[in-house]
This record gives sequence, structure tokens and C-alpha cells, in this order.
Amino acid sequence: MTTTTDILTLTQWLSPSFPVGGFAYSHGIEGAVEDGTIATATDLEDWLCDLLQTGSLRADAVLLCVAHSSPVEGLDSLDQTARAFAATKERLMETDLQGAAFVDTLTAMSTPTLPHLTYPVAVGAAAAQHHLDRQLTCALYLQSVIATLVGAAMRLVPLGQAEGQKVQLALKKMCNTTASQLVNATREDLHANTFASDIAAMRHETQYSRIFRS
Repeated sequence: MTTTTDILTLTQWLSPSFPVGGFAYSHGIEGAVEDGTIATATDLEDWLCDLLQTGSLRADAVLLCVAHSSPVEGLDSLDQTARAFAATKERLMETDLQGAAFVDTLTAMSTPTLPHLTYPVAVGAAAAQHHLDRQLTCALYLQSVIATLVGAAMRLVPLGQAEGQKVQLALKKMCNTTASQLVNATREDLHANTFASDIAAMRHETQYSRIFRS
């Protein structure tokens, strides 16, 4: 049974104030803004929708749910899969450094320790250690990442605050649906075909003027 304390724990872990450094990454959006692919709130919503349905955010949901159901001794193999699945150098850096920061912060809070893991694997494993609901953890994780990426886009496009909130509102149901569909996912469900996002992330590595690390 999910309690109010469980929800508060997850919202603390996944809030902007939790020091994983998410504000420093755009997940390739900066590259997509640079080449004109994302120029409006509608463009951003479509881009994020694709990531949730068939792209890297869907893959993160799979990895989180599999980590939640995996024994501790199986996490290393899953984490290696997550690293291999990162489509670009910067995507790997993003998930590696955020995951390490997440684990280090939990350790500093005197919670059960985990090794350094990629971000979705770390969140899923920590949620399992704390007996937190898998579907709720996944949905809140996706909403948190969406909020972070919308925040990045607001500085890049730029978008107004109200427009940014409307994009998040439009994608809220999809975060929940994705978590529901993948709650019992296995590694065989891991796939992605958002090639434009991957290419934007690759181009960002050599982009002349950059604000974000990815």
C-alpha cells in the first residue's frame, strides 16, 4: 500500500532541489533548438511525446522498472546494459553522473547504500530498497525528467513559464500511461527509434555555442 510518506519520499528524491545536477543537461534539446527543429511549445511537446512513446524516456522507464524487480546482484549487468544503450557520449555522461550523484546523496542521508549506477537504474533500485511502489516511482521519475527538459527548453527557445507548464500538463497523462504499460517490463522491452533525438545529441558534442552539458 502506498502511503503519504512514500509519496513525499519520491517527491523529495525527484525534486529539482535533490542534487543530481539535472539542470545542467538538455538531453539533446539544445542541439534541436540550434538546428530549428524545436522552435515552439508545440514542437517541444511533440519532441518529448516521442521520447516517452518510443525514445530514451521510454527506455529509462524500462530500465527503472527492471531495476526495481531485480535482485541486488543483478544490478551490475542491468547497469552495463543501460550504459551500452546510451546513444551518444553525452547521453552516457548524463545518466552516469546523475546516477552517481543520486546514490551519493542517498548514502549521505544514511539510507541503504548502492553502488554507482546509471540514473534510472539507481532510482528503481533505491525505490525497491525502500519498498516504494514501482509504477508510482516510474511515473514520478518520468514527470521529473520532463519538467527538467521543459525547464531547459524555456531558456533555449525561449518559452514563457505558462507555456512550459502547459507542455508539462499535456504530457502528465502520458507519463502515467507509460509507467502503467511498462510496470512489468523486462530487458526484452528495451528499444528506441527516435533517431532525430540521437542525432541532435551527437551534433551537440561539437556545437559551437552551448549552455548545457548535453
